Amino acid sequence: MTRADDRILTAIGMRLLSVVLFAAMNMCIKLSELHGAAIGEILFWRQFGAAVLVGGIVLAGPGLHSVATTRMPAHLLRAVMGLIAMAFTFATILALPLAEATTIGFTMPIFATILGALVLREPTGWHRWLAVLVGFGGVLIVAQPGSGGFPIWGAVTGLIAASLTASVSILLRQIGRTEAAMTTVFWFSTLSLVPLGILYAFVFRSHPLETWVLLAAVGLLGGAAQLAMTSALGLGPVSVVVPMDYSSLIWATLFGWLVFNTLPGPATWIGAPIIVASGLYIVWREHVRRQTETTQAVTT
Repeated sequence: MTRADDRILTAIGMRLLSVVLFAAMNMCIKLSELHGAAIGEILFWRQFGAAVLVGGIVLAGPGLHSVATTRMPAHLLRAVMGLIAMAFTFATILALPLAEATTIGFTMPIFATILGALVLREPTGWHRWLAVLVGFGGVLIVAQPGSGGFPIWGAVTGLIAASLTASVSILLRQIGRTEAAMTTVFWFSTLSLVPLGILYAFVFRSHPLETWVLLAAVGLLGGAAQLAMTSALGLGPVSVVVPMDYSSLIWATLFGWLVFNTLPGPATWIGAPIIVASGLYIVWREHVRRQTETTQAVTT
């Protein structure tokens, strides 16, 4: 097996690891709220734990000079957008069962396609526009608006979170042209602590030991997951590693069943495969487009 194959297998392994860690983090988020933590506290500990973990790795390894940057405005914008997206994501996790919240999050590639076409003027053929429509059809099946199946505002916050996350992914594409993944993660974690520290001063409350343990777990699991996710993107192509994210539905269903005694409803079993298929098709079409562009550039 070649070295390139080893890198791709490692990339897949790191992405799958990040999926498990993020799923465990989401479980701890719901448990933290059930044990009395407010969403502002959860957000602070998510970023504080990540900052401690990433900062420790930087200090123990290459040193702070390795994360020096000349693109602070871009990192500030990424921090603002990332925090807002994270707040909506956490609100969705708290409002919906884990499997349904995860399924709504799968719409991120759909929004990335829309934003790529509108903001970056990327060529988007009818194949991907059809996949976008099919994906939103899957969302309607899962959400069942008007049926009272689950809080509709949870689906709304989930869609807002997915659209904001797609916006962040476009921004990261631009930042990644000059910045290393560790630099981006470091500045996102540390810059976030300024507004979250102010918020934490207003929402702080005392908790029993198990709540503090859960809050610490949210931060450490989230930081480790973020590092594994960014490492995967550095080792393998997006078209290979991103589809691994859909395995998160397995973990969300498992944790929801074992910890919260909930299983996805019939509508989710029908709608989730439609959303997943839409996302996978969009990723595949993007891979085909890039291959075509590369071939044309080489032959011209």
